[in-house]
Amino acid sequence: MQIITRLGWLALAAGLASAPIGSGQATLDVEDFLVMPMTGLVDGKGSNELLLARVNTLREEAVGAKRLFISDLNGPLYILDKQTKKLTVYLDFNGNPGKTGIFRKLTIAQGYGNGLNGFNLDPDYPRNGKFYTVHIEDPALPGADLPNNASFPGLKVSGYTTTPAVKTPGPLQNEGVLIEWTDSDPSNSTFEGTARELLRVQLNTRSHPMGDLMFNPAARSGDPDWRVLYVECGDGASGESQIVAIRSNPQRLDNLVEKILRVIPDLNDHVSTSAVSENGRYRIPNDNPFVSTPGARKEIWAYGFRNPHRLNWAVDPSHPANNRLIANSVGLHTWETVYIVHKGANYGYSLREGTELLQADNKTAPLPSVDRIPLQIGDKATEELVVPTYPVIQYGHGPDGGDSIGSGFVYSGSAIPALRGKYVFTDLTTGRIWYADYKDMLAADDGKAATLAAIHEVKIRWNDPHDAPDAGQQVYESMFPVVEATYHARGGTSPRLAGRPELVKGGRSDVRFAIDASGELYLYSKGDGVIRKVVGATGF
Repeated sequence: MQIITRLGWLALAAGLASAPIGSGQATLDVEDFLVMPMTGLVDGKGSNELLLARVNTLREEAVGAKRLFISDLNGPLYILDKQTKKLTVYLDFNGNPGKTGIFRKLTIAQGYGNGLNGFNLDPDYPRNGKFYTVHIEDPALPGADLPNNASFPGLKVSGYTTTPAVKTPGPLQNEGVLIEWTDSDPSNSTFEGTARELLRVQLNTRSHPMGDLMFNPAARSGDPDWRVLYVECGDGASGESQIVAIRSNPQRLDNLVEKILRVIPDLNDHVSTSAVSENGRYRIPNDNPFVSTPGARKEIWAYGFRNPHRLNWAVDPSHPANNRLIANSVGLHTWETVYIVHKGANYGYSLREGTELLQADNKTAPLPSVDRIPLQIGDKATEELVVPTYPVIQYGHGPDGGDSIGSGFVYSGSAIPALRGKYVFTDLTTGRIWYADYKDMLAADDGKAATLAAIHEVKIRWNDPHDAPDAGQQVYESMFPVVEATYHARGGTSPRLAGRPELVKGGRSDVRFAIDASGELYLYSKGDGVIRKVVGATGF
C-alpha cells in the first residue's frame, strides 16, 4: 500500500492532489445491455430534463433469478426479464399534474437526487414480497399526501397513513419518505399488495436528500443484522450553508440529516433486542450507538457526512471479519471520498472535508494540531470531544480527479477473476473509473488521516453499436465519450454532454456501477440512458 504523509498533502494541495494514483493499463470490457426508455428530453432545459433516463438503481431478486428491478428517478420502477429484455412498469411514483403515477407531491424537476431516489429488495423478498423505497416530496406541491392508485388498482390504499416528519432545524423545502411495500405475489410483473409509510424526514433544500438503502448481504436468518436496513440521508446542503443556525446539522445528533441510519422495518423482527420507534412504524436495534444518549436520535448508526449517496457492503467470503459497510460521499469544493463505516463514528463534516479542516468560508485548511470535534446533541456543543474518522480513498476536484464520486463495489462475482479483491468506482460527471485493492482500503482504515489507499485509473474498451460493423472495439480514457456518442445517437444535438461549464469536462455523463445478485458488474449512465455490462478485465 502507498502512504502519503501530512507534509505531502500540504505540498500537493495547490494542485488538488488525490490519493496516490498508480500507473498501468487496467481496462474494463463493457457491452451495451439495455437502452432505457427516455424519461427526459434530448434537448431539455432543466438540469434533470437533459438526462435521457435517470436510472438510479439496479437490483436482482435472487441469485440466478430471471428478473432485474430498475428504478428511474423520474418515477418508473421497472421489472426487466433478462432473457427477453422486456421491460414492464411495476410501479410509477410520478403523480404530478398530467401524470398517472402514485404520489402527487413527488418532486423531480430540480436536484439531482430528487424523485424515486432509493430502492432495495428485502433479503427474503422471494418469500415475503417486501421491498423498500425512498422518494422525495415537496410539501408545497398541490394534491393529497396519500397515494393515488387509479392507474395501479392492485395497490390497496385503505389504511395507508402518513407519518409526522422528523424535524430538521432551519428552513425546509423537501421531505424524504421511506416506504415498505408488500406484494401479495412476488412473481407479479405489476404490483398487487399494500404499502406502509415508515419514516418521513424534513430536508432543508432540494440538495443531498435521503436515498440509498442497503441490507447486509452476509446476514442470515437468526443473525443480529438479518433484515436490518441501513439508510443514508444527506445533509440537505445544510453543512455548507452560511446560515449559522443550520450549518451544524450534520454534527447534531438530534436530527437525521447527514447520517447513516440503522432500523428494523418489520415490527415482528428482533423483538427481544430492539424497541419500537417513536412513530410506531419500525423498530430500533438496542445495539445502535446512541440509544442511551439523551436527546440523540436512536436511529443513527454513523454521522458527519455531506452526501453519502451510495452505500455498499464489501463481503469477503474467505474472511468474514473483513466485511464492511462502505459509503461514497460527494464533496463540496475539494475532496471526493470513500469511507469505511463504523458504529457511532463521526466523519467530520461540516468541520472536516476529506482529510482537511473545513472553514466557515467553505475553504479547506490543514488539520488542527489537536484533532478533536465536540460532541453535539442540540444547538450547543457538549464538553465531550470526539476523534473524527477519515476516508480510506479520496481524490481532488480538477483535471486529475473529477467533480462528484459515484458508486463503487468490491467485486464479488465469478465471471472476471482479475477483479477479485478490487474496489471499482466512478466519478459521476467525468465518467472516470478507478480501482483500489480492498486490502489497501482495510489497511488505510487505521485512524490516521494521512493514510490512504492507492487508486489506479481504469480505461474502457467498448464496441460502439452505431459504428460500421468492422469498426471493432475502441479503448477510451473514461465513460464520458462513450456516453456522449450514444447521447448523439439517440438524437441529442448539443455538441457536448450538458452540464455546468465549471465541471472538469463541462458536461455530466452521470455514470455509476451496479451489481446483480451474483456480484457481476454493470455500468449505467443517465446522460445517454443506457445500462452496460462489464464482461471482461485486463491489466488489474
